[in-house]
Amino acid sequence: MNFWSHQRVIVTGGAGFLGSFVVEGLIKRGCTQIVVPRSRDCDLRERVAIAKLFADTRPTLVIHLAATVGGIGANRAHPGRFFYDNAIMGIELIEQARQFQVAKLVVAGTVCSYPKLAPIPCKEEDLWNGYPEQSNAPYALAKQALLVQCQAYRREYGLNSIFLLPVNLYGPRDHFDTESAHVVPALIRRCVAARETGASAVECWGTGRATREFLYVGDCAEAILLAAERYNAPDPVNIGTGIETSIKELTERIARLSRFTGEIRWDTTKPDGQPRCCFDVSKAEKEFGFRAGTPLETGLRDTIAWYEQHRG
Repeated sequence: MNFWSHQRVIVTGGAGFLGSFVVEGLIKRGCTQIVVPRSRDCDLRERVAIAKLFADTRPTLVIHLAATVGGIGANRAHPGRFFYDNAIMGIELIEQARQFQVAKLVVAGTVCSYPKLAPIPCKEEDLWNGYPEQSNAPYALAKQALLVQCQAYRREYGLNSIFLLPVNLYGPRDHFDTESAHVVPALIRRCVAARETGASAVECWGTGRATREFLYVGDCAEAILLAAERYNAPDPVNIGTGIETSIKELTERIARLSRFTGEIRWDTTKPDGQPRCCFDVSKAEKEFGFRAGTPLETGLRDTIAWYEQHRG
């Protein structure tokens, strides 16, 4: 029998960036009972709202993707909000999953939880070997606490909860607004605007020397669904490509694909954030057969095309 054909699935954040791809993947896999709670109807920070959601839908599987997120600027401006929203949503959701005896819970963490100076490539066992980069530490630690809760609830209550650590995501349907955009959509918006206005330069934060790993959103959705089907252990799992890219290289590539030919200026008074990031992704392939399939060049081209067609 198809694993998904008999599941009743809640996808928190299912109308958002990553969540919308997960929902599409569920439909393609034959899942017919999918619930996507919207914030206007169900505030996931409120215990009563979550309890009502679970009582009304009786899910067999919950995929928790809802989060309050943003780039370095947003994290620095709203550390309290980022900590509270992400911690309380996860804590209350995991508790209700226990009370309603949900058969399986999938929780998405964040690459930001790794220590600022974690060895490269980051292995899952490095997660607790230092403090996260300060600019996004409140968000990172809120997510990290959910891993502790998942493992504690598995030991005490037998809740089958798994915890995944996606690397930096990008792709169509991302958030391109100036307040909450991450690095890829922010650079795409800047380069496209500069090309159209005839600007001679774009300004970017930091030195460009920091590195990141970028995963196409559709690949991440596939990893989440494979893990839901096949992975049932307490240890966290990295989800990524295993390919390290400098912000300078990323910026130059986005400028070229956006057809912006002007100068790229680096504002070194602004922070770089995490110095380096690159995952060891061997565990995901070993445990549930995931390997990223979208090259960065292809994914960026698709993302830029989507933005140019849908902005406004």
